[in-house]
Amino acid sequence: MPATTKTIAILVYEGVQTLDVAAPLDAFAAANDLRAASYTPVVISLDGAAITSETGLRLIPTCRLDALGEIDTLLIPGGIGLRTPHVAAAMSAAILARAEGVRRIVSVCTGIYGLAPTGLLDGLRATTHWKFAANVAAQFPKIQMESDALFIKQGRIFTAAGVTAAIDLALALIEADYGAALALAVARDLVVYVKRAGGQRQYSEPLQFQARAVGRFGELAAWIAANLHQKLPIETLAAQVNLSPRQFSRRFADVFDTSPAQYIETLRLDAARAQLTATAAQIAQIARAIGFASVDVFTRAFTRRFGLAPSEYRLRFKAAVGENHE
Repeated sequence: MPATTKTIAILVYEGVQTLDVAAPLDAFAAANDLRAASYTPVVISLDGAAITSETGLRLIPTCRLDALGEIDTLLIPGGIGLRTPHVAAAMSAAILARAEGVRRIVSVCTGIYGLAPTGLLDGLRATTHWKFAANVAAQFPKIQMESDALFIKQGRIFTAAGVTAAIDLALALIEADYGAALALAVARDLVVYVKRAGGQRQYSEPLQFQARAVGRFGELAAWIAANLHQKLPIETLAAQVNLSPRQFSRRFADVFDTSPAQYIETLRLDAARAQLTATAAQIAQIARAIGFASVDVFTRAFTRRFGLAPSEYRLRFKAAVGENHE
């Protein structure tokens, strides 16, 4: 194990998001367990007192922020508590007081509400949970907010999107410190992708569709997902819920806030991402299996949605999948 220990200080407060704390802790612990890194994760608070997370989990910090010695990385997790102005003001003052001696400063999700008032992000690109990006941009116009990024590095400052993006960010920090091989090993240990391509939108949209599906349309959503390989014209879909094509299109738009064609394309592209990273099937084979008319149509749709061609997307995960096949 490397001799130099890197202290990762996670600054908690009343109403912190549990996963924003636990996910990085687990990632850094996994790196240590693989005997390839030397991290010392420390949970701290402003006054050292025990706090309760959003979910009711009681956390007992190791010490106060001002009592901690050298800090390599200061991580500010998100949570409802930090979205309270007086808490954000106290946190930002404490962060700014320690900032000069810290190698890296990291905010996860709405942890940006503690980091933004320090002015350290002024003029820089940053991200947060997509649901709060517009609010942050309005409060802090000097920050260049990007609502679809999973995480952004600007010099020594990192910002990450919501909740599980904390894992993406932790893996990026591990890769920067100890190399891609360890980051991949930790990702395998945690059973996650070492790098997720695309942004937040690709993960939120399919879940929104599922949440809206009720009654007959709930059954239809499951049927569509199981039959993506087939041609799915409006007439076939309408028959599944005993509606005329015209009635179906109107009702579908009311339920899902999108057209049947766009909905089906989203499900097909989501299935494509899974196959590209979990199998070594040829791209043309994947295109056929999920119902695209040709590999060209599939490639254009995939690139338009995720900003990467299918082959480029697969290359990011080839170490986990094995040999890449075109």
